[in-house]
Amino acid sequence: MGERRRIVLKMSGEALASSASDETIDASMVERIAVEIARARDELDLELAVMVGGGNIWRGTTGAGAGMDRATSDTMGMLGTVINALALQDALEHQGQVTRVLSAVQMAEVAEPYIRRRAIRHLEKGRVVVFAAGMGNPYFTTDTSAALRAAEIEAEMLCKGTHGGVDGVYTADPRLDSSATKYDEVSFMEVVSKDLRVMDLTAITFCKDNGLPIRVFDLMGAGNIMKALGGEPIGTLVR
Repeated sequence: MGERRRIVLKMSGEALASSASDETIDASMVERIAVEIARARDELDLELAVMVGGGNIWRGTTGAGAGMDRATSDTMGMLGTVINALALQDALEHQGQVTRVLSAVQMAEVAEPYIRRRAIRHLEKGRVVVFAAGMGNPYFTTDTSAALRAAEIEAEMLCKGTHGGVDGVYTADPRLDSSATKYDEVSFMEVVSKDLRVMDLTAITFCKDNGLPIRVFDLMGAGNIMKALGGEPIGTLVR
């Protein structure tokens, strides 16, 4: 038996929210994502860690823009990701997936502390690991945190699921420019030189420096999580 593939899935907090109401967490949306993740885990036999954002609850840059201290605002955002991680854990366990939430900010009654070797052990035992609280530091996005965790646990790929209807990396924002075309594959250097907005620049340069490919795909399309985790040529591959 060969080694199982190990992948980190990065999903935004907004993916858990409802477009039909002002609920920050829509149980049906969380369930839909959990069902897709569970199916992929069962059929693909891979080791999966998920990094969830917190934008549906609080964005650090929003508070900073309104005059709040940036470090405080970012910490609030980190706590928002913990709420999302617990919601996702609950939904995954309803789908029969043994799940552990590992938080970069210590909160012993709620989640395990993030310890690299513990995360790897959970994955080896077939558990889904949900990373919460980013990397525990202000000024870093959850995209950068996902890249760091992927490198730390020696994942072979970072899959970034988008939620805004954009299904990959384009030459320009397809929502604003009808002539924008999608890349099937693009280099890290091109992403940086053309400012293609795949992730923030810190995350991109980190992935480049550590040889970590990124698959950017539409998280919200039915069956897309399965395709991305299964290695199908969906969305855009950045490497």
